[in-house]
Amino acid sequence: MAVSPRQPLSKISWAWQITWFYLILFLFVPSTALVLKAVTLSPAKIWHIATDPVALSTYNVTFLTALVAGVLNGFAGLITAWVLVRYEFPGKRLLDAAIDLPFALPTAVAGLTLSTIYSTNGWIGGLLAPYGIKVSFTRLGVLVAMIFISLPFVVRTVQPVLQEMSVEGEEAAWSMGASRWQTFWRVILPPLMPAVLTGVALGFSRAVGEYGSVVIIAGNIPFKDLIAPVLIIQRLEQFDYAGATVVGSVLLLISLLVLLIINLIQAQGRRYQ
Repeated sequence: MAVSPRQPLSKISWAWQITWFYLILFLFVPSTALVLKAVTLSPAKIWHIATDPVALSTYNVTFLTALVAGVLNGFAGLITAWVLVRYEFPGKRLLDAAIDLPFALPTAVAGLTLSTIYSTNGWIGGLLAPYGIKVSFTRLGVLVAMIFISLPFVVRTVQPVLQEMSVEGEEAAWSMGASRWQTFWRVILPPLMPAVLTGVALGFSRAVGEYGSVVIIAGNIPFKDLIAPVLIIQRLEQFDYAGATVVGSVLLLISLLVLLIINLIQAQGRRYQ
C-alpha cells in the first residue's frame, strides 16, 4: 500500500533508513571514491590527463554517438511501442518478448553477433559493402551496438503510458476536423514526451557505459572509434590507475550534466501539460 505523503516521518523511518543505506552503499560511496582517487593528482596533472587529445577524442565518440543512438531510438522506440499497443498481428507476443533480448544477452555475445552480421562478409554488411559502407570496426559499428543495447529502454518506458491512454481524445480531435498528423502532434505526443525523454535518457546512460559489445564491433583506434570505457581499460592495463579514474570521473560528471539537462526538459514539459 502506498504511503501517504502526510504520514508522520516516524512511521516510515524504516523505509527512509533502508533507502539511504542502499543508496549510500551502492551509489554514493563508489562515485565519491572514484572522484577522490582522481583528485589525489595535482590540478595540472588532472587537467593534462582529462584534456589529452586521445581522451578528448574518446569523449566525442562516446557521448556524441550515444546521443545519436538515443535520439534514433526515441523515434524508433516510440513507433515500436505504438505498434505493440495499438495493433494486433500474428507473432505479437514473440516480438514483444524479443524487445527485451538486449537486456538478457551478454554484451560480448551481442558484440560478436553484430560484428559478424555487419562485417563485409556478413548478411547485412555484405549488402552495404558494394556501396562503400563499412560498419564493423568503424564508428558506425559503435553506433549500431549502442542502438542495439539501448532500444528496449525507450520501448518499455513508452509502452505503459500508451496502454493507459484513452482513444477518446483522439476520436474527439478527429470529430473536430483534425488530421491524423495534427491529432498525433497535439493530442498524442505531449503526454508521451516525458516517457520518451526518460527512455532516451536511460538509453543514453546505458550507451555511454557500454563496453562489451562495442569493444568487439569497433576497431578501437584512437581518433576514430575508440570509446572512453575502452580507454579506461587500456589505462588500467598500463597500471595507470590515477589516469583511469580521471577519465572515469570526466565520464561521470558529463553524464550527470546531460541527465540533469534532460530532467529539466522533462520538468518543463510537465509544467506545460
